[in-house]
Amino acid sequence: MKVQDLMKSAVETIAPMESTKEAARKMHDLHIGSLPVVDNGQLVGIITDRDICVRVTATGRDAISTRVKEVMGNAVKTCYADIEIEAAAKLMIDHHVRRLVVLDRNEAISGFLSVDDLAKTSHELASQVLEATIPIH
Repeated sequence: MKVQDLMKSAVETIAPMESTKEAARKMHDLHIGSLPVVDNGQLVGIITDRDICVRVTATGRDAISTRVKEVMGNAVKTCYADIEIEAAAKLMIDHHVRRLVVLDRNEAISGFLSVDDLAKTSHELASQVLEATIPIH
């Protein structure tokens, strides 16, 4: 099975100059945990609900004045839509991430693949990804 058969193809994005409050509102309204950050059509980062919680709320920063670019992750992990889901799961495991932005071969965002998507077809793959992404204390 290919990533394109499993991914969510409706991808909401956010601009780096938007407020973290707007990012949180979008995530809340869409029932999602992250948003790719796009600037002038280019993927420049990703912001997660955890980024907002840990880097904004927990530190007492104002969500209205704090911009997405100030707290987003810059190292976005991606894969292509036409690869096998096992290869995508390996990328998640190797990079300790639970989500991949899916690109077409022209480098345009075409979808989003999460560990939850993997679980729909393979509990074993999803378990391996989760195990690799659990923080060790």
